[in-house]
Amino acid sequence: MLARMMRNTPAAKASRRGFLLGSAAVSGALVIGFRPSAGSAQSATAPAEAALTPYIRIGADNRVTIAAAHMEMGQGIYHGTATLVNEELRADWSQIDVVGGANNPKAFGNLMWGGAIQGTGGSTGLASSYDRYRKAGAAARLMLVQAAASDWKVPAAEITVERGIVRHGSKQATFGALASKAAALPIPANVPLRDPKDWIYIGKDRDVLGKLDSRAKSTGAQVFTIDVKLPGLLTAVMIHPPLFGATVKSFDAAKAKAMPGVVDVVQVPRGIAVVADNMWHALKAREAVTVAWDDSRAEKRSSAELMASYRETAMKPGGANAVTAGNVDAAFKGAAKVLEATFEFPYLAHAALEPLNAVARIGNGRVEVWGGHQMPDIYQAIAAQVAGVTPDRVTMHVMKTGGGFGRRAVADGDIIQEAVSVSRALGGRPVKVQWDRENDMRGGRYRPAYVHYLKAGLDKEGNVVAWYNHIVGQSIMTGTPFEAGYVKNGVDPTSTEGAHKLPYAFPAMKVDLTTAKVGVPVLWWRAVGSTHTAYAVEAFIDELAEAAGKDPIQFRLAMMKDSPRHVGVLRLAAEKAGWGQPLSAGRFRGVALAESFNTFVAQIAEVSLENGQPRVHRVICAIDCGIAVNPDNIRAQVEGGVGFGLGAVLKSQLTLDGGKVVQGNFDGYEVLRIDEMPQVEVHIVPSAQAPTGVGEPGVPPIGPAVANAFYQASKRRVRILPFNRPENA
Repeated sequence: MLARMMRNTPAAKASRRGFLLGSAAVSGALVIGFRPSAGSAQSATAPAEAALTPYIRIGADNRVTIAAAHMEMGQGIYHGTATLVNEELRADWSQIDVVGGANNPKAFGNLMWGGAIQGTGGSTGLASSYDRYRKAGAAARLMLVQAAASDWKVPAAEITVERGIVRHGSKQATFGALASKAAALPIPANVPLRDPKDWIYIGKDRDVLGKLDSRAKSTGAQVFTIDVKLPGLLTAVMIHPPLFGATVKSFDAAKAKAMPGVVDVVQVPRGIAVVADNMWHALKAREAVTVAWDDSRAEKRSSAELMASYRETAMKPGGANAVTAGNVDAAFKGAAKVLEATFEFPYLAHAALEPLNAVARIGNGRVEVWGGHQMPDIYQAIAAQVAGVTPDRVTMHVMKTGGGFGRRAVADGDIIQEAVSVSRALGGRPVKVQWDRENDMRGGRYRPAYVHYLKAGLDKEGNVVAWYNHIVGQSIMTGTPFEAGYVKNGVDPTSTEGAHKLPYAFPAMKVDLTTAKVGVPVLWWRAVGSTHTAYAVEAFIDELAEAAGKDPIQFRLAMMKDSPRHVGVLRLAAEKAGWGQPLSAGRFRGVALAESFNTFVAQIAEVSLENGQPRVHRVICAIDCGIAVNPDNIRAQVEGGVGFGLGAVLKSQLTLDGGKVVQGNFDGYEVLRIDEMPQVEVHIVPSAQAPTGVGEPGVPPIGPAVANAFYQASKRRVRILPFNRPENA
């Protein structure tokens, strides 16, 4: 149903050519954004301000409000968007606010995804915002200057703008004082952008530019969805099926309804919602509800059974081919030495700090939804369908989110569907559906489990002459509205990214994919396919280097003559790590390289052994992400990516027993602890290339870098993750 709905929605057919930069006067404010161009499907909308979707609003109160096209979940995109605007606008940072833009996918569409759908993911936020938000900021500044020039009767070229003040000699005015006059002017036909040599914010560090939301987050003042309060707001907690694919057969809520504070117990598409006046009452009442489940169509296999099946499949010919170059079979026959390896990767949970939640309210034929809307217009369509209204009657309030890692980008909008369903069942009353940690951990949508079978051939000189990789696992895209556009010839690129396009110039190469049909719901997870492909590829590359008797870095460099940006980060990381120089006793190095989302990262890990496991002391990282808009944020995201990825490879795994998820909280699903976090050094490659993302690319290389260092320390190859599995002892 959703796939059909999305194909027919106007958002799916939007074109950036149909929208032009525009301005409007709204309540004495200057609003800069994008409006439909003449002849476009939306151009008849009136009045003018209704047709204009604001990117920037400068009010008479002197506040500058920026509506960001991409949601903030800790990756720093609000600050990055503000930097782009203010490089051109030159407001005082204390007068800037950033909010989540929504309710118009044409204006806020992700340009890296084609512009038809608004969404945050794939480390595309800054690249999608780079030109349009700078242009909006520049247009606002030009209009403020023109308003002042007209009022003061001076040449616009002689007016300066700094820290929110428009000035000419002894004359000066604030943005707020000029906003109304500026809004009456025509939008500039030509909006030139500042020359990079004149930048004072883009590319500057924390000592010049503090992060916008740091104080609010540090003091607890920041409002997340979990903090939303509305008059009469109720709280709902969920009972989900213990098996994926099971449905409610019947339930008895009589005892629960008699408990203090309980308002109702209602069935929704994915289970049972227990509604009360507060969280504690809802949780206690949930214990009194009994549910009979129909598990006739449920997934009942264990992780061990699934992985055994994957291993068996991996040794057979692939179900689909992702890439073939050269004559692989002939190359293997002529190889002087052939090596093989099998790698296993478990299911992984997103485990964000803020569990899933959403707030919904229905009234007067309208719907409002508060949440971490990673794909707002898709959720808008889902909310409309559930509530029985048209999408234009649904308002999405985009909240900052305590972590996402991909979990809040779900094509069927699970938590949104639950919140609107519960509100509708209660006659439209406002309700917050709040998952607890166990709901979040056992509610599905995991990084898929995978098995890689790799085989490579070396010639007598130790050069790779043949490469084969067979990947077995579930498809993320299959069954979603994105399947038709992404899955081609049986290959889901999210399963093979990081494996089907390598920087290494192999004379013969083949990558196959077999997509398993399993009833466990899966989803993109921070860095998606590269979280397993980079590990398998880079760990195996080190095995080949050893078999060839060559230094791991020199071995890689020799195969990357046509990949200058990969070479650049690898050389920089090696230089900063002192590769080739002796380490202190008991310390060992390992290297890995990965490209994800058009960003290039090399990492070198220094480890020692503690109780047979790796202790990571230091990680040296080199990153090429194009123009470094916010260097301090780049370092923060790489540091976070290292911690996130390191915990995953060392000890995180989600397992099934008879189809039931075993882990329910952080006592079973282990993540990195603060005292295990290594020192991370991030070195940014200077670049004039367009900016790419940094929220995810720091994750893929850390696992193989540690694995390769661990081998140097222990002479044990870790091919079954996580490291702390018994097989690796």
